[in-house]
Amino acid sequence: MRNEAMVGHGPGWLSIWMPILFAGAFVLPLALLIWKPTRLTAGICVAASILRALSTNLLYEKMGYVRLLGLPHSVFWTPLMIYLFTMMRKPTVGQVAKVIMAIASVVILISLVFDYRDVIRYLLGERAAAS
Repeated sequence: MRNEAMVGHGPGWLSIWMPILFAGAFVLPLALLIWKPTRLTAGICVAASILRALSTNLLYEKMGYVRLLGLPHSVFWTPLMIYLFTMMRKPTVGQVAKVIMAIASVVILISLVFDYRDVIRYLLGERAAAS
């Protein structure tokens, strides 16, 4: 399954949001590889995003475009957010790295707002395609 298929089933704004999400949650954290104190953080961010993508694609292949597609985001990115907030408070992390983590966090949090809403709606019985 390709993201284009998933985006094609979603609302129009999704085609704008997906590149922002990819850049903020996957590409930007790669910059954390520059600094020794944040190399593990970079790996954790990338691993969470890859696991999220694989899980979302698998769920899409099994169920189609449903609100439950937000579940992998919630499962993998909620712990990541806790970890990033913890890392941003460490004095050993440089200011530029903290800004990178903050930007990635904002992008992920925006996604999580929609994801939690969609998962809750699905669990409450709204099985129609997400919009």
